[in-house]
Amino acid sequence: MTDLLPSWRDTATRTAILEFIAAVTEEGGPDFVAPDARVAVFDNDGTLWTEKPMPTQLAYLLQQWKAAAEADPSLAERQPYQAAVTGDLAWLGAAIDKHYAGDDADLGLLIAAVAATSGGTSVDEYAASVSDFYRDARHLTLGAPYAQVVYQPMVELIRLLEANGFTTYIVSGGERDFMRPMTEAYYGIPAERVVGTGMGLTYDADANVVRYVPKLDFFDDGPEKPVRIWMRVGRRPILAGGNSNGDIPMLRFAQGTARSLSLLIHHDDDTGRGDAPYDKGAEQALAEASVHDFTVVSVRDDWSQVFPNA
Repeated sequence: MTDLLPSWRDTATRTAILEFIAAVTEEGGPDFVAPDARVAVFDNDGTLWTEKPMPTQLAYLLQQWKAAAEADPSLAERQPYQAAVTGDLAWLGAAIDKHYAGDDADLGLLIAAVAATSGGTSVDEYAASVSDFYRDARHLTLGAPYAQVVYQPMVELIRLLEANGFTTYIVSGGERDFMRPMTEAYYGIPAERVVGTGMGLTYDADANVVRYVPKLDFFDDGPEKPVRIWMRVGRRPILAGGNSNGDIPMLRFAQGTARSLSLLIHHDDDTGRGDAPYDKGAEQALAEASVHDFTVVSVRDDWSQVFPNA
């Protein structure tokens, strides 16, 4: 058993994970789950990789918004273009924190700017642009390529689940097509198993391509997550992992089965190995963890290593 989850310390959390996997895969056991029903879903930002000082997609969008403001200086007078031009990361981070606290006053500005950025672009052009970003960009504060700021313990968990007959999905508030160019290389999860926020799409028959239209189709967060899981997967997951208030419905949705496991990643590590500790955006989830029987994963206490090649 020592070779399983090598970046997880030998704690009650690791034991709970291994006992859950053993129980649902023991043929003839009381909690056995057939392989086709072994579905595991994971949030992305803050669950599978770092999300501070802002979600990775915002770092990409900063580049796009800055370029747009340079082409049209009038844009620089309003948010979020103003933040991109001035480098005001605090405004962007605060907009995300306000969303998780239930205040979406600034989220509308972000979504409108996101829609404007991709509107009219083909899905292939967008995928190429995002792939270029992942190839060249580095994390804003850690300075490492984004491939090196995934959480090694979570990647190990995905591999262990798949070795035991699970099908794994990403279910994120992040935009679906921004994640797809990297999920297989970073997590081993193919594009067709990525569920996320979707921008509007239309088919351009003349060019024979699918293009984005400048509007939001759906925002995959909070109560939308269980809906999107059902629409895309057609099954209730038996394991879910998240880290924020917006993941509560998904974590609870996984608990509608006889045996389940809901993991809540708690960023409490003050050792300097990775992200600085934070609870903002997860206050409700942490407060309700015992009520809903979430298994809280302490980054400080449960992970012996945070990033790959540490």
